Amino acid sequence: MSETGPLTDPGALLPCPQPVRFLDPDGTRVDPSPEAAGRGYAMPSTDDLLAVWRGMVIGRRFDAQATALTKQGRLAVYPSAHGQDACQVAPVLALEEADWFFPTYRDSMALVTRGIDPVEVLTLLRGDWHCGYDPVSTRTAPQCTPLATQAVHAAGAADGLRRKGTDGVALCFVGDGATSEGDFHEGLNFAAVFNAPVVYLVQNNGYAISVPLAKQTKAPALSYKGIGYGVRAEQVDGNDPAAVLAVTRAAYQHARSGKGPFLIEAHTYRMEAHTNADDATRYRTPDEVDAWTGRDPIVRLQAYLVGQGALDEARIEEVRAEADELAGDLRTRMNAEPQVDPMELFEHVYAVPTPQLREQAAMLAAEHEASRPETEEVAR
Repeated sequence: MSETGPLTDPGALLPCPQPVRFLDPDGTRVDPSPEAAGRGYAMPSTDDLLAVWRGMVIGRRFDAQATALTKQGRLAVYPSAHGQDACQVAPVLALEEADWFFPTYRDSMALVTRGIDPVEVLTLLRGDWHCGYDPVSTRTAPQCTPLATQAVHAAGAADGLRRKGTDGVALCFVGDGATSEGDFHEGLNFAAVFNAPVVYLVQNNGYAISVPLAKQTKAPALSYKGIGYGVRAEQVDGNDPAAVLAVTRAAYQHARSGKGPFLIEAHTYRMEAHTNADDATRYRTPDEVDAWTGRDPIVRLQAYLVGQGALDEARIEEVRAEADELAGDLRTRMNAEPQVDPMELFEHVYAVPTPQLREQAAMLAAEHEASRPETEEVAR
């Protein structure tokens, strides 16, 4: 290394000119481009693809149930990931036990894939707690609503894993809108300078709420932003589950082997509105949505697996029934009123509460006690 930085071949950092793809939208297998083949991306095994297919079927059913719960008033808001299923499921399934995951507000499906209780996943969106699961035991950071702030957190966590001498990596999801935020660029720069084993996966669904990608950047693709920080990058068809799994695995291996961070741009599309509070018809056309409907990641992978004889109707119905059972359990538990305690406001703020915090807690406790009806009044 020179005093001005590492001597790196810039061309080695650039993504393939076209997104990596193994399956056409109809499920037909295609040969990867010469550039992708030269980088060693390999078609995943049938067993791995079956696991991804199952995860997407379950994840989408969860997503649909969460959307319904929002309409029923059980959630304050819900950002659907329908259409981005491959990006949600494949990268998370490829993580190892010691790895960390840094999700955004849209990545509830990914958290379910991570094995987190669906009710705990939706706690934030119901308004009970800022995070309903234990980040330490699950090695999963709280869902991040401010755009791109988790990019810095992921870089720091990955650097910590490196300093401890582990081979763990951090996976950080961001959206295309987040790439316009300063935190995204600070995270990439820090990760590159300190050789932190973090993989940034940009789910480019074409819109930052209503702002189209063309209004955000003039780069050939968002993945080209990696070269400015000395970060290896790739772009992938985000609706091709096989390609997403292959590229993310290669990125994890790159990071684990001490080569530093990796940036992936997954080209995908959200089929639903930004959230239940959004009217997507104001900024995109039905023809555009219909075009992406034909690129459904579940339909694509299912067609391939059926064609290979690895999947039949009996197994499809079995997994659908499993997904319905999960949705039914989620619906039942979410329809129960949450038990809330105002004093929880003061938990997990400081290890040792400050005098001001103790004073505020005492004031709230007194007000809360005074607002309760007398015992004898309740008895009547």
